[in-house]
Amino acid sequence: MPIAVDIDVMLAKRKMSVGELADRVGITPANLAVLKNGRAKAVRFTTLAALCEVLECQPGDLLRWEPEDPDDPGDPDKAARESGASVPVGSPPR
Repeated sequence: MPIAVDIDVMLAKRKMSVGELADRVGITPANLAVLKNGRAKAVRFTTLAALCEVLECQPGDLLRWEPEDPDDPGDPDKAARESGASVPVGSPPR
C-alpha cells in the first residue's frame, strides 16, 4: 500500500505502549493495531487528530506516502506484464 503508517515510531519516541495510546485516544487496541500495522483502508480525521494530540505530533509524523513497487510479488498484473500478455487498462485496484 502506498501509505505507510509510522505510529510505532512515534510510540517508541514517546515511550508509550499500544494499550496506553488506545486508551488515551479512545479506540480499541485491536483497531489501533489494524491502523499501526498498515491494514486499515481508512482513518477518520477525528481519530487522526486524537492520535496527533496524544502523541504531540503532526499527521505527517504518522503517515507517509511511498510509491508502489512494480516488482512487488503481490502485484497480480506482474506476471502478465512479464509474459507480454496484455493487461486491461483501468483494471480495478487491489
